Amino acid sequence: MVAGAFKSFKHEHLFEEDKNYTIMTDPFQFESPLGILGNLANRVFLTRYMTHLLKTRNQFLKKQIEAL
Repeated sequence: MVAGAFKSFKHEHLFEEDKNYTIMTDPFQFESPLGILGNLANRVFLTRYMTHLLKTRNQFLKKQIEAL
């Protein structure tokens, strides 16, 4: 991550072929600023929010690609 609200953020899209299918894995890692307060925010809110955001986004991408 070059700039943004997170202390660090890494997000990749990895694609593998498996017979007649393409499998996408979507690893992400992030670290919030503010030390202990940031860690608390991660546990209480951010991890669940980011996971939901990426799952929703990936469902949208899957539908778009399958429609081609």
